[in-house]
Amino acid sequence: MTTAPVLDRPTDAATAPRRVRTYRTSLTRGQGRSGWLFLAPFGLFYLAFLLGPTIWMIVTSFFNTSTVRTGLGSFAGFANYAEMLGRSDFWSSLWHTLQFTLYTTPPLVILAFVFAVLTNRMNRGQWFFRLAFFLPFILPSATISLIWVFIFTPATGLWASLQTALGMTPGSGMLSSPNTAMIGVAIATVWWTLGFNFVLYLAGLQEIPRELYEAAAVDGASNWQQIKSITLPLLGRTTTLVILLQIIASLKIFDQVYLMTNGGPGISTQVSLQLITGVGFTDNRLGAASAASVLLFIVIVVIAIIRQLVERAAAKREIGA
Repeated sequence: MTTAPVLDRPTDAATAPRRVRTYRTSLTRGQGRSGWLFLAPFGLFYLAFLLGPTIWMIVTSFFNTSTVRTGLGSFAGFANYAEMLGRSDFWSSLWHTLQFTLYTTPPLVILAFVFAVLTNRMNRGQWFFRLAFFLPFILPSATISLIWVFIFTPATGLWASLQTALGMTPGSGMLSSPNTAMIGVAIATVWWTLGFNFVLYLAGLQEIPRELYEAAAVDGASNWQQIKSITLPLLGRTTTLVILLQIIASLKIFDQVYLMTNGGPGISTQVSLQLITGVGFTDNRLGAASAASVLLFIVIVVIAIIRQLVERAAAKREIGA
């Protein structure tokens, strides 16, 4: 009597890697679907309110599009760009925007760092300083503008009272002079937005191990030496982020200027976004306004790229040293 040959069956050890790979593949696919579902609401919002309008802005910049006519209008080519580049008020508004950026970026970075370092060294009451610095940031721009317009009111404002207390003669007001109006807007902006950079720096400081400061103190390092050798290098990425975000935010200034000075006196504080708004919705020329917006966008991108290249070159020099 013969017996049928028994076929060798793969052992569990042989099939286990295949089952693990199949499980991992299905798990990865499931996680991918879940990730896309979570990203879908923001993706739709991004397409509808950011990417879509940006593409439409670039398209309309080549047409004589108007708010009083439907459609794109007649093709203009680069005529809108040539007009904007040839207008003196475009260049003056761009200079005022850069001027405001120069006034606000250094103090917002330096003061936020200093206050964050001082707050981080406190063992008690940090919550109070976090609240005190960040509270103005959550207020709307209209509220901030009203507060500082009241402060800068000639003769009766708090600024005039401070000048009187110091023995100075109050002038016509900070916002009434072409030489000081932009400074007044910058002061209000620094007070308003300092809390955001402060929180970023404070979060970065709390990621630095305390043991580094303790070891430096044991070695006899002073507070300034600790900041110079430990704090500043380890907060390099945070500082880069803060500077970049602050430059971009300052180049997009509109609310404070519009509410506090409306571009005045004259056009001494008219910024790029205010010019774009006037061309687009007062002159009803969306095509020309889109061209000015594209030019401002190019300026912002170029400044951001230059800032990144400078930071990258500095990092390479430090590595080489």
